This record gives sequence, C-alpha cells and structure tokens, in this order.
Amino acid sequence: MTRDPDRPRSYTLAGSRQFAARPAPGLHVVATPIGNLSDISVRALETLAGADVIACEDTRMTHRLTDRYGIETALIPYHDHNGASMRPKILARLAAGEAVALVSDAGTPLISDPGYKLVVEAAEAGFKIHPIPGPSALLAALVAAGLPTDRFLFDGFLPPKDGQRRNRITELKPFPATLVLYETGPRLPESLADLADILGPRPAAVCRELTKAFEEVRRGDLSALAAHYAEAGAPKGEIVLVIGPPAEEAAEDDDVDAALTRALADHSLKDAVAAVTALTGRPKREVYARALALTRTDADG
Repeated sequence: MTRDPDRPRSYTLAGSRQFAARPAPGLHVVATPIGNLSDISVRALETLAGADVIACEDTRMTHRLTDRYGIETALIPYHDHNGASMRPKILARLAAGEAVALVSDAGTPLISDPGYKLVVEAAEAGFKIHPIPGPSALLAALVAAGLPTDRFLFDGFLPPKDGQRRNRITELKPFPATLVLYETGPRLPESLADLADILGPRPAAVCRELTKAFEEVRRGDLSALAAHYAEAGAPKGEIVLVIGPPAEEAAEDDDVDAALTRALADHSLKDAVAAVTALTGRPKREVYARALALTRTDADG
C-alpha cells in the first residue's frame, strides 16, 4: 500500500497536533521505547509520522506506540519468518524513493532482532541508512548495574542448550570487560547457575522490566544471584544480565610470550599485539616490546 501524498503527516504530543515533514528517502532505523512510551524522542515521532511506511516486527506492538501518539502511517510486518519475502518488497519501496522507517518491538533495531539483514541489503544496494538513536535495553542495564562501563562486551542471548551455553560462557570468561547478556525468564536460573560455576563469584546485576512499572535491578555476586533465583524460581519479563569483568591478574611473562607466538603465526605484528593486550590485560607498550623482541629473536635464529 502506497501512502496518499495528500494525507496529513502529523503526530500528537502533550495534547497538541504537530506537523511532520516527510523524511529524506531511505531506510530510517528508529529506536523506540523499551517499556515506558514516554521515552520516545521527538525526532523518532517526526520520522514515524512522516515516513511512507513503518516496517515492524509485530504490528500489534507498534500500534500501541502509534496509537498513543496519533500516528497514522501504515504498518507492514517484517520479522524472522517473513524476512526473505519482505526484503525485496521493502527494497522496491526504497528504489521508488520512499522513506521507510524500521522499528523493532522495543529498543534499538538490529540489537538481537531481524533488522540486520535488511540494513545490509539496503546499504549494498546504495540506499541511505538514517540512524534515529534512542532507547536501548543493553545500555539502560549497563548504566543501572553499578559495574564498570569503560569497556563492555555485548553477546546477546546465551544458547538455550546446556552444553552449548557452557561452552559459550567458557569462551567469554577471559575477556577483560563487563559482560552484557540478554536472557529469558524461564532460562534465567539455569544460566545463572552455569555462569556462577564457570566465571566464579563475579559481581553482577539482573536487570528486569527496565523502564516499566515493575522495574527491578537485583545486584550481588553470581553465586548469590544463582541461589536466589534457584529458590524464587523464574521471574517474568524482559531480562538483561550485567556481569563484572574478571579480577585483574598479572599474566606471567612466559604466558605473554606464548600468546604472542601463537598470535604472530597468523596475524600481523599490530593485530597480534592488540589481541594479546586484550587477552592478558598487560600494557600495550609492554606487549609491543615483547613482540619486537620475539620477532628479532626469530630473525636472528
């Protein structure tokens, strides 16, 4: 369905009807509230009201937002199950010069949702991608957790199967950064038990229903949190896990040299130094000096 060009483009804010200009042609990736509908930005409202169409995961979810703000833009479904058939249709709209808004059910699109493939194909086809920033569950949880924010690693959802989940946690263990994970309520007790078993008593926070009426941030070490939810049972709602980085332990020189030797076998000096610096937590300048020493030794030999 093509939008009637003569149809008013507007939205309602604080009881007042606001005019919305038509956005520039292209794909507009629009962040929407993760719970509290008041968290929407004015720019997001203008984009959604002015766009020719809104592509969304679940039209029922997005209707709650558009109805709240009196937005009449047509909605079309775009999700994991219809993505292959819908992407050509959306690309055809972009080719016709339309402004297409892309939203997820909540938060910033492309973060653990199906928007990624659409953005990749739109960009490859030469269409302009317009980011409209706003709410994000992972950032909201990170700032509420009370854990280091200078370096963090987001890894989405842990695998649902026990063996795969434990393997993934083991892979994440050495990263010298705060970990941010998504999890479902039913799987939370088992995931926390595995995290506590493999990562040890790291400080962590379970952030649940952020920005909603029953928002909760429960802090403690992983063992304590695992014990709590083992007894209390699976909670309801959307959950973000934030886990503190491993305690800093100075790597032995031999360990650094061994890691550099492995890295230098497959990578450039620069990339090997960066990888080993991240892995060991040793100062970059020191790792670089040891890498130079190793390469000189190999050359002399």
